[in-house]
Order: sequence, then C-alpha cells, then structure tokens
Amino acid sequence: MFKMCRMSAKQQNSPGGKDQGRCLTLHFLPRMEWVDIEHRTFSGVLTSIFWSIGNMLLALTAYLVREWHWLLVAVTGPCLLSIIYLWWVPESARWLIANGKVKQAHKHLLRCARMNGMKDFALSPEPGESYSYISLFRTPVLRKISLCSGAVWFGVAFSYYGMSMKLTGFGLNMYLSQFVFGIIEIPAKVIVYVLVNRIGRRQSQAGDSGTRLLMWALAITGKGLSEAAFTTVFLYTSELYPTVLRQNGMGYTSFVARLGGALAPLVFLLDEVWRSLPEVTYCGVAVCCGSVAFLLPETLNVRLPEGIEDIEKTQ
Repeated sequence: MFKMCRMSAKQQNSPGGKDQGRCLTLHFLPRMEWVDIEHRTFSGVLTSIFWSIGNMLLALTAYLVREWHWLLVAVTGPCLLSIIYLWWVPESARWLIANGKVKQAHKHLLRCARMNGMKDFALSPEPGESYSYISLFRTPVLRKISLCSGAVWFGVAFSYYGMSMKLTGFGLNMYLSQFVFGIIEIPAKVIVYVLVNRIGRRQSQAGDSGTRLLMWALAITGKGLSEAAFTTVFLYTSELYPTVLRQNGMGYTSFVARLGGALAPLVFLLDEVWRSLPEVTYCGVAVCCGSVAFLLPETLNVRLPEGIEDIEKTQ
C-alpha cells in the first residue's frame, strides 16, 4: 500500500475531507476509494500500465508457445494468483460504511491511520440501504450519467478491440504487432496522466477517442489513443458514480463495453461492401461515442460522491 491515508476529525469536516484517508490497493475500485484526490489519477494510470505490460508479455508468450492448448494454460495460469491475493486486499471502507458494516470499516481505517502516524478519526455512518442496477436509472442525473457513460464505454471497447484484432492487417508480423501495440500504450498513458490533470477527465475522454509505413504509423497512433481512452474511462467512470452504486455502475458499463467488444470483429465482414468500411465504422463509432463524454460532468479535483443525493444536488 502507498502511504496516502490522512484522516482526522478536523479533516473530515473540511471540503473533500472524506477523500483524505485512502490507501492504495491492488483492486481498481477499492483502490480508487482508498486513494485521496491528489493521488487518484496516478493510481489509475499506474494500474493501467500493468495492463500494457501484460499485452507485451502476451506477445512474447504466444511467440514461444505456439500450441494453443498450452498457450491457453500459460496465459490463464497467473489468474490463479489473483484468487490468492484477494484474501489480503482490504474491502473499501466507503462500501462497508454504506452497507452498515462499521466495525469492519473501522478496522481497516485504524490500520490505515497507524501506517501514517494518525491515531484519532471519527466515523459518522448512515443507515444502509439496498441498491440494484435499476437504481442507476431511477433519478435524472444518475440516468444521464448511466446512459452517457454506457455509450462512451461501448465506443471505447468497440474501437479498441477492433484495432487489436486486426493485427495482421498492417503488413507486419502478428507477434511483433502485438508487442509494439503494447509498448505504444505506455507513452499514451503517460500523456493521459498529464492531460487528465491539466484539462480534466471529460475533455480528455472525448479527445482520445497510402504506403505501408504510413498505415503502420496510423495504426500505432490509433492503438495508442484507443488505449488512452480505455485508461481514462476507467478512472472517469469510477469518479462519476456514488459509493453506494459505484460497483453497480462499473459493472453495468463493463457489460456495455463487452457488447462493443463482441460486435467489433463482426465489422470486418463489411469489407465485402466497401474495403474501407470497417475502418470508417470504427472511427465513426469512436468519434460519436467519445463526443457523448461532453454531456458528463467534470470530476477533476472533485471528492468522490458518497450517496445518490450527492450526485443529484450538485448537478
């Protein structure tokens, strides 16, 4: 864990005070809810870089292990480690408090406070309430956020996986293409880190979205921007939803993204109508869905919302 917990009774009453006590963990949502405002962007981008490293390792593994049965074992085996380490990942204190599990939340917060030399902090839990995916569409502002973020996630996944699955269409070796696509994601994410801190999440999300050499250069640029959009959308969406619905919101948007990923390979069939139609479709969907991000609120340097009322009264 990073040393990022800063909590006292006085700080909790200040603007953004509830965001002052967060420790970085390995899981995305619990991590985002533990990290303070200042380190939230760094935390999200850092985790996303490991995704890019995984893409590079995937190319190397596929090159060395050509038999697909063993390749499947090789790339899924490490997933077993995630089952083991989850036992050591602390649950989100925000979620625990929102669900009435104050004692468990206090245990994690006390550990966090001791790591940072703090001894005193106060909890003011409110009665827990049950929420479902339907709750994402019950109130006007949440409904707008859910519809718009769903469209953005669809466009991001649609273009990202469409680009990723067309590795052999750029005139280079498939394994080399995958490796280079992984490398290009890292500088793209460094740029994302600068942009989301300078111009905000909303504009970054909307903007990210002849010869063989030129085609390869365009492919690398497009792949980098699509990965930048994926990095931003994870960070942005986790900041849009309140704590009581953050997991539901991320689950819903991830589901919509999988629909985009499932439809992406089918677009390749459109080249029978017009050779460039698949590329035009990917680009058009990315631009249209990316533009929807302008309808969402900005979350730069804004404390994470706790309840639905925090969302509704600020919009």
